[in-house]
Amino acid sequence: MVGLRAHHRPFRCQLLLLFCLLPPGASDQAHTTSNTPGEKALSTQGVRGSSVELDCRPGPAPVAVLWSFTPLGSLVLQPVAVTNGASSRVESWAKALGVVSLRNSSLVIEELQEGARGHFLCQTLLVSGGQIHTTYLYLTLAVLVPVSKPRVHLSDPSPIEGVSVVATCAVREGTEPLTFSWHHHTPQGPEEVLVGLSEPRLQLDPVNRTHLGWYRCSVSNAVNQLSSDGAFLDVIYGPDKPVITVEPLGFAEDGFWASEREEVTLSCLAASNPPSHYVWFRDDAQVHTGPTYLIASASRTHTGLYTCLAHNSHLDTHTQTTVQLTIYYPPKGQPSCAVLPTLGAVALLCSWPGGFPKAQLHWEGPQGNGPTASSNVTWSYTATGLPNGSIFTCTGQHPTLATPVLCTVTLWEPPGSPTCWTTATVGDQFIMLSCEWPGGEPPAMLSWLDGHQQSLGDPSSSPAVYVLQAQSDLAGREFTCQGSHPLKAPGSHCQLRLEAPQLAVAKPRVSVLEGEEAWLGCALQQGTPPAQLLWLGPQQQPLEQSTYGFMLHPEGTHLRLQVRDADPAHHRGTYQCVARNALGNSSQSVLLEVLRYPAPPNVTISHLTYRRQRREVQLQWAVHGPGNLTGFLVQQRASVPSSEAGAWEVAARDIEPESRDRRLGGLDPGVLYAFRILAMNHHTAGHPSEVKTPVDPAFSVYPAVMGAAGTGMVVALVASLLVFQYAARHPHTLPCLSRLLVPMEHRQQQRVSREGTEAPAGTEAAAATSGSDPVQESTDAPVNVTITVTATPGVQ
Repeated sequence: MVGLRAHHRPFRCQLLLLFCLLPPGASDQAHTTSNTPGEKALSTQGVRGSSVELDCRPGPAPVAVLWSFTPLGSLVLQPVAVTNGASSRVESWAKALGVVSLRNSSLVIEELQEGARGHFLCQTLLVSGGQIHTTYLYLTLAVLVPVSKPRVHLSDPSPIEGVSVVATCAVREGTEPLTFSWHHHTPQGPEEVLVGLSEPRLQLDPVNRTHLGWYRCSVSNAVNQLSSDGAFLDVIYGPDKPVITVEPLGFAEDGFWASEREEVTLSCLAASNPPSHYVWFRDDAQVHTGPTYLIASASRTHTGLYTCLAHNSHLDTHTQTTVQLTIYYPPKGQPSCAVLPTLGAVALLCSWPGGFPKAQLHWEGPQGNGPTASSNVTWSYTATGLPNGSIFTCTGQHPTLATPVLCTVTLWEPPGSPTCWTTATVGDQFIMLSCEWPGGEPPAMLSWLDGHQQSLGDPSSSPAVYVLQAQSDLAGREFTCQGSHPLKAPGSHCQLRLEAPQLAVAKPRVSVLEGEEAWLGCALQQGTPPAQLLWLGPQQQPLEQSTYGFMLHPEGTHLRLQVRDADPAHHRGTYQCVARNALGNSSQSVLLEVLRYPAPPNVTISHLTYRRQRREVQLQWAVHGPGNLTGFLVQQRASVPSSEAGAWEVAARDIEPESRDRRLGGLDPGVLYAFRILAMNHHTAGHPSEVKTPVDPAFSVYPAVMGAAGTGMVVALVASLLVFQYAARHPHTLPCLSRLLVPMEHRQQQRVSREGTEAPAGTEAAAATSGSDPVQESTDAPVNVTITVTATPGVQ
């Protein structure tokens, strides 16, 4: 390569001269395959920036190779590179083609440039069979340029709906032919290819809201394909007419409905770009701002017209929609069912008033469905052949209630037969005929008939009342109550007869002792309507529960009169039992006799003496003569000297009739008392006894003297024993008395030894030792002395 550089000009000239002296076709060798001048050149392609290899010829290695280049539109052939197999050379100007090099006989161009677009000539020199041959190869190189990243340009990025918009896809470079495609991506949807659009210019005429979104174009050629970034087309439009929705959803004839105390949400949506601003009105008064209006707890006052106003601030346009919202509320409570009797049928009534809208009521029976109506529904049903206990159900439905509400009616045949009775009004001016036949459903129909079976008034359901003017000529007349029921055939009846009252007394004459209880009785034997019973006293005064001394005891048709603590002065006389009703009166008399008890016997005081320092007295008495005796009463009074006697006071009462003495206490020793006693016979007191004052008991000398002597002996004995005890404990103080006491003790021990059946030896030794020397006894030894004093109390 060095030699080539040193002799490049002679080398190149020699090669060029050699190729020039050997024109193409000079050799008739068959192995020459290169195209000849004038023939069509071979075409090949390369991409700018990449590499391309131009192959001169396959086969044996040539002696020399020369590559030349002619640009498009030029006739000048310029050498590019030459090689002789051992060395090669590339012309400096070949940089305009790219990075040029030779690989054997092939021309390699890297980093291909657009300047390499043109015609290449490859000349080879071959030696074969001792002859030199030349070949020529014409190549046309096409340099392809990749497309650059395209860019979308919008004529108006924010057009108003209805105008024309042009989108252009611009590409800076790229080898044609170029292929274009458009893509549209809406904000809420996937990207889509706009089929049929292959031009760099996209025209939207007129533009509408469906064109809003990102637009992207793709450009491709034989080399590559690139896509642009998205360009957003913001179509301005709206607002459309708002659409109002209500949750929970409930459609009414004129709008929407919601339940009372339910949370209601009103939502407004008007298609608009930019988004609409919403304002809510209720009956022309603004209530909220925003797309959603929330009613936390709906009430009846929320019923009204709701208007949603949508405003586009960019276009300054408005639209609005108005809906009617009605708040539904159910009737209070639940349906009420009732059944009324009719001739041969029953009328089933079901009512559930109130609420909005009115509840729908529907009857169902044991044999199929009944009528349907709002708020109130009545079903007239033939009761023939219906069994006892047939059930009919009324179903109430309301839009605000999730489940229907029921009430039922059960048809029952009344048991037994009607019951008749009569009552009189206040003052006995009218008589009411009453009839009842309970237990039926529907209630039995009742009607009153007179004695001639003529109807008195219109039939009515149980109970039935008929009012008569009270007259005496009604006595003895009969009336009939006729009852009928849809489930009972034939009917039933009851009868009653009006009668004036009649009385009977238990005893026409009653006798009791004074203070006892008297019982007077009377009974109502007959009387329709029921009569009023009362008792009249001896002075014809009415006796009531509040009358002092009397007690009334009503017992059905009997009225008993109790006279308590009978008193001849107040209770004796003729009593009358009176019965009254609207048809007349009746009375019966009872004579009450109150007898006095016989007088009690006379009493005299036989003994009255003081006791316990004049604080008590002992009273004794005697009874004289016959008489009924139930007790005694003692009276006392204080009599102070130089003053008048005091009033009599009760000292003792309720003393048993068998008693004949009594001790009375609580007296003042400084007061002079007088006593008397009376015999008692129930409530009657006898004549008081004579008045006496108590006296002191008689004095006795012998008990006093004996008491004094006994007391002196006890005192002397106690003094002597105390002296002996002291001498025994202190012998040195009284030695004579001590020596006297020791032999006495010794003799006492000997006497005890003789009396014993078998005295122990130790005892005798102890006694001898003790008596040998009384002086040597320890003066500190204790002496136990027991003193027993017996006193005889004197007689008081």
